[in-house]
Amino acid sequence: MEKFFVSRKAQIGAAVFAVFLAISAFQVFLVRAANADSWTAKEPMPMACRGIAAVNDKIYLIACSGDYANVSYKDDGILEYDPLRDLWSVKKPMPKARGGFVTAVYQNRIYVIGADGINQVYDPATDTWETKTSMPTPRTQLTANVVNGKIYLIGGRTGGQYTTTALNEVYDVATDSWTTKAPIPNPVVQYASAVVDDKIYIIGGQNEFTYPSNLGLVQIYDPATDTWSFGAPMPKVVWQAAAGATTGVMVPKRIYVIGGLPATSLVIDGRLYGSLFGTPINQVYNPENDSWTIGASMPTARYGLRVAVVNDMIYAMGGSPFFNLQGIWCPEIEQYTPIGYGTVAPKVAVVSPENKSYNATSVSLVFTVNKPVVWMGYSLDGQEIVTITGNTTLSGLSNGMHNITVYAKDEFENTGASETITFNIEVPFPTILVVTISGVVVSIVGIGFFIYFKKRRK
Repeated sequence: MEKFFVSRKAQIGAAVFAVFLAISAFQVFLVRAANADSWTAKEPMPMACRGIAAVNDKIYLIACSGDYANVSYKDDGILEYDPLRDLWSVKKPMPKARGGFVTAVYQNRIYVIGADGINQVYDPATDTWETKTSMPTPRTQLTANVVNGKIYLIGGRTGGQYTTTALNEVYDVATDSWTTKAPIPNPVVQYASAVVDDKIYIIGGQNEFTYPSNLGLVQIYDPATDTWSFGAPMPKVVWQAAAGATTGVMVPKRIYVIGGLPATSLVIDGRLYGSLFGTPINQVYNPENDSWTIGASMPTARYGLRVAVVNDMIYAMGGSPFFNLQGIWCPEIEQYTPIGYGTVAPKVAVVSPENKSYNATSVSLVFTVNKPVVWMGYSLDGQEIVTITGNTTLSGLSNGMHNITVYAKDEFENTGASETITFNIEVPFPTILVVTISGVVVSIVGIGFFIYFKKRRK
């Protein structure tokens, strides 16, 4: 196997640029620190709704009830919310009224799977519905999570009291079929959940077969191995909270567990919340080091709310202020800007050239960036950075070793750098073939040739 090494000049250049990036990142952090870990009130919900899902930077509210644009709805309305413009619009009603369901998004389609077992799919692009294979075990008071094209429905209740189940049923979107996987160790209902790096985090919830029944557990399911493990428990035990995970694109990967009913009375920001009162608490879990912190409290204390994540911004919607208070709900929509928002640099990955030899003087430069950027460039062999608009071709490369690093800068002035790729150019030199035929010397160079005659001495 060939071994390639980065030149000393490239190493020095990379070190200097790394210092520049560190200084720039620190300056950016100081500028945005005032906006991070804060809440902003948005346009309220026009109607109460039972489900929520985010698709293509829009948030869809499912099974809404109330009056909107002179039309009355009862558990069959669909609303579309545009967070960028803070505007609402209405879509076609559902084929039938629904309740007690969960939602999941895959390939820009919303799967609505209910306590009645019915599995319907909504396509926001066409505003149409389709029915799929029903869930084998109809359940309620659970959530749905998507990993690699499969929808996982874990725990929940099959009926009334003492029907909590440990079931882990999985819907395969590609085959429209269901399978059963390893059950959850501690069966819970009305828990919060989220997915980070293809693992499902089941947080809190209520287990009616244990005491205390409200758990602070973090149960982690790995679909790749069909196994369960545990994370650090919640600092403050709540149930009927909502959770959303940031992606690591605009802010570090975290799970935000927001609101909920306290297992016991809690003091939050100097105020006492009894076990029947919704809370404003914002608990932040770091799956990378299995630790918890507390973020800024939500302005509206509530439980049974819904959370959507759009561009790593978190939107808290709906819910109720007091346990079992029929008919009273929270129309407030509150947008949370997570800690460190806008300080994550773009991730750049070089596809070509690869760490190998090429027999041409031109090589394609192909790379990917994980988010929109305002500038891109590359440095070849530690030389000055060349600005580019996308994939390009490296031409006129000399024989020998070369190295390249690609850079990208986002709208927040965060600059990310790829791994430095080292490659070799080995273009063979033209061969010269000399042939003597009966006193005639023929020189062949490449595809051309030169013939001269040598007189024979007498």
